[in-house]
Amino acid sequence: MTFGQDWGWGSAPEESARILDRYLDLGGNFIDTANVYTKGHSEAIIGEHLGKASSRRQRAVIATKFFGSMLTGDPNSGGSGRKAIAAACDESLRRLQTDYIDLYWMHCWDRNTPIEETLRALDDLVAAGKVRYIGFSDTPAWKAMEAQMIAKCRGWTPLIALQLEYSLLERTIEGELVPMAIEHGLGITPWSPLKSGVLSGKYTRANAGAVKADRGEWATAALTEKAYAVIDELIKISKELGSTPARVALSWVQHRPGIASTIIGARTLQQLEDNLAALDVTLTTQHAERLNALTKPALNFPHDFVYRGAEIFSASGTTINAVTAKVNPMAPASEKDRY
Repeated sequence: MTFGQDWGWGSAPEESARILDRYLDLGGNFIDTANVYTKGHSEAIIGEHLGKASSRRQRAVIATKFFGSMLTGDPNSGGSGRKAIAAACDESLRRLQTDYIDLYWMHCWDRNTPIEETLRALDDLVAAGKVRYIGFSDTPAWKAMEAQMIAKCRGWTPLIALQLEYSLLERTIEGELVPMAIEHGLGITPWSPLKSGVLSGKYTRANAGAVKADRGEWATAALTEKAYAVIDELIKISKELGSTPARVALSWVQHRPGIASTIIGARTLQQLEDNLAALDVTLTTQHAERLNALTKPALNFPHDFVYRGAEIFSASGTTINAVTAKVNPMAPASEKDRY
């Protein structure tokens, strides 16, 4: 999303190429983009740098997305209908200069298109060799699971992953999406793990209102009292570890249940190096608990009821099929088991 300057911020093609080269040199291989990122320029930059070299292309796992409209005023240029998906895929392949996409995401749930139509169109792309795997981004848990069951029952290509917003400031996916993904083997790739840079360490109480946010409302709207409390704690922990707030925030996300690959949006080579250094950060249990306490989400029904009920029933044991268990099966053994 940071490749190209067509939205008024981001990396020039030359800097984007340097970021890609450094990432690959360090062993990275998963690259995530979308047809609409910087008006298609992001895909074009990746294609220009990787598509022309077969060795680089084979090594890279390229993921892109459909759904967003590329032609203003054309009702068929966006969404998740068959016509739109087929056209979007061909255009992405052209810009990426490749004959296949490793992972093709539905960028957002399309309320106006039957999910069967979307799944069948994607299955046809896989059968044609244009797409290897499919996944959903920004889709409710119930709809994603409906799609997965339909695909499996009909022998169509199933989902392998979910792309969801997840950070210390956005943890509501822990209610339904994370447990669903773990239960059904879907890898989660979090987007905006630094909440549009809010958790990078760039914004503090001391400079509140004085630092320009490149991403505008994406960042400024999130600079609340809660955010500053989390930032304060990230700064404290980063000093204790000799690290940076960004690395600590990224490390927290990376080690959450169900996370497969964390998406970082480096705009400069320096940001890439700083973000990748999060791989070397190990948070202690105490560090994680301090951050969890500040950001624990209020989960929707029935989660709170289930855990409160577990405490009530476990006092005298629970009887199931005439057998009384000393430990209530509703009660999770640890925080990790809540997911």
